Amino acid sequence: MYRLSEKQQKIMDKAREISDKFIGPRAAQVDKDGTYPMESMKALATEGFWGLNIAPEFGGMGQGLRVMCAVLDEIAQRCASTAMCYKMHLSGQAAYGAAVNKPRDVLRAAAEGKHLTTLAWSEFGSRGHFWAPVSQEKRRNGKIVLNASKSMITTANDADSYVVTTRWSEAETPVDNMLYMVLKQDEGVSISGKWDGLGMRGNDSAPLTLRDVTIGEDRALCGPGKGLDMMLNVVLPVFALGNAAISIGIAEAAVKATHHHITTGRFQYLNQSLADVPLERARLAQIRLETDRARAHLAAALDSVENPGPATMLLVLESKAAAAETAVRVTDIALLASGGRGFSRNLSGNLGIERNFRDARAAQVMGPSSDMIHELIGRALCGMELFS
Repeated sequence: MYRLSEKQQKIMDKAREISDKFIGPRAAQVDKDGTYPMESMKALATEGFWGLNIAPEFGGMGQGLRVMCAVLDEIAQRCASTAMCYKMHLSGQAAYGAAVNKPRDVLRAAAEGKHLTTLAWSEFGSRGHFWAPVSQEKRRNGKIVLNASKSMITTANDADSYVVTTRWSEAETPVDNMLYMVLKQDEGVSISGKWDGLGMRGNDSAPLTLRDVTIGEDRALCGPGKGLDMMLNVVLPVFALGNAAISIGIAEAAVKATHHHITTGRFQYLNQSLADVPLERARLAQIRLETDRARAHLAAALDSVENPGPATMLLVLESKAAAAETAVRVTDIALLASGGRGFSRNLSGNLGIERNFRDARAAQVMGPSSDMIHELIGRALCGMELFS
């Protein structure tokens, strides 16, 4: 459904090879230990995938959102945690690539697999309202001083830099924002806590605190007070469409595992396959339809981003919620279809459906949550301002 060119398909084939060889075999252990998927991310870095969307002038592959979604879908079928860490890196790199002060050395380093970034948007004070940080920059002796308490920052401990939001020093509204590049080694940057979530257990999410972090004007990624524009027009498409692709990948993994279960499992005393049971076939058909429908929605959103129109922002937002809700439904049904085999982590021939079930829930609550997206879509349909 992604309709890739021959060149794009070769990139996709390489991503599948990396996923099969390095990412998939480590997924269960990453989930069990709740550890950052270091080796999986290194495999992507070694093959140049950290620079997937970086322009060729900086050594990147120069690919767009369509290839990104296809790659994330493929990775998420093996390990959703790796896909989420990778997607957050691509989201941060999108801001760097469109920045008014392009961090050229950082872009080159990322393309070489030597610099990992992520987003630091959510704050304890504004929760899932990512567009309205409560922190506010200060200006001192020609420098910018940042103080903020950021929550749930994916890849917090392993990132080399963070795309940080804060209110502009001259802000008149809650959405007059700025985006800055903050380096992990900057004085005043600290990370606390360890992620121990229900799903996406390897995403290394933790609170990030900035205490009098002092940086130069050259770290600004947007024009004065124009952070929201960059957030919505540059980063949000990468973030939301990437999230949708990950949810679809999780659903696809559950479909494949269910198919394997009912076509290989047997009632020995009847000498029948589980596939001989009409209900099992119906469940498999249902989750195949659900997953294909979500992927088709994502493809439509990609078409709209490439050919923008009045509905583009809605489709981008819808894609995250639609895919997240699909992954939850699909993994629910997959558990019913696979019974104890799918529910357990310990039985031989583990299907991975139990992990898919838990990972699928993450996108629903990850800001903007599905509830918040429904609210934003409702506002848009009623002719109201989306972000205020």
